[in-house]
Amino acid sequence: MPGPRPDRPLPAVELRVPTDEDALHWHRVFNDPEVMEFHGGAPAELSVYEELTARQRRHHAELGFCLYTLLDPADGAVMGFTGAQPWPRDWGPAGEIEIGWRLGRAYWGKGYATAAAIAALEAVRAAGVPDVVAMVDARNARSIAVTRRLGMHHAETLLNPVNGRRAHCYRLEV
Repeated sequence: MPGPRPDRPLPAVELRVPTDEDALHWHRVFNDPEVMEFHGGAPAELSVYEELTARQRRHHAELGFCLYTLLDPADGAVMGFTGAQPWPRDWGPAGEIEIGWRLGRAYWGKGYATAAAIAALEAVRAAGVPDVVAMVDARNARSIAVTRRLGMHHAETLLNPVNGRRAHCYRLEV
């Protein structure tokens, strides 16, 4: 299976297992309707990120990978998250490992999502996971471009029962 195919040099990135404090950082970075356009539309409450960061620490301890906090190596600023986790919904690719990314608006279009996803795939590969999926809203051109740069292929289109929108399922052998 073809590997990642970045179309330009990628920036340096740093990933860390989310800390308790990262819930507040994620809440701040994602408190933007543009960032949340394909993730429910509205910014989530802090408690959502507190639960999410705690779940990611458990995933890392149990599985060897998680949704990692993405840091700017130049200044340590939290840019968002990138990583993998078991698909958390009862529709779609149930039982599979999904790779995903969400970055603050200031970090879009600079290659950070692709660079961080490539790094996260290393953890997934090291854990022995044979393949991953990415579920992307069919209107999210930026994330679709990241799946292409990672060498993923479009496997199917599903209807999201929560919002009625089309979602593309991309696959990659790791």
